Amino acid sequence: MTIFIGNLSWKTEEEDLKDLFKTYGAVRNCTIPLERDSGRKRGFGFVEMTSESSEKTAIDDLQDVEWMGREIRVNKAEQKDRSRRNSRHHGS
Repeated sequence: MTIFIGNLSWKTEEEDLKDLFKTYGAVRNCTIPLERDSGRKRGFGFVEMTSESSEKTAIDDLQDVEWMGREIRVNKAEQKDRSRRNSRHHGS
């Protein structure tokens, strides 16, 4: 399971997120996506922890907490559908 963290401060670095979540357990991976064109942060990030129970505790404890001047949203990340198909239907 991966955790989605939304409404991040533009100043947030991946190391900041890692430090926040490591109080709940070992962090496997941490990313803050950037806009393709500008390279600016998009205001959200993802954290993957080594334990599902640690992830659940972190989600419960950090949801709607003010951190770095912003009230962050923390929840289970949605899986992207990697098998997108053409959804157009051709009528007769």
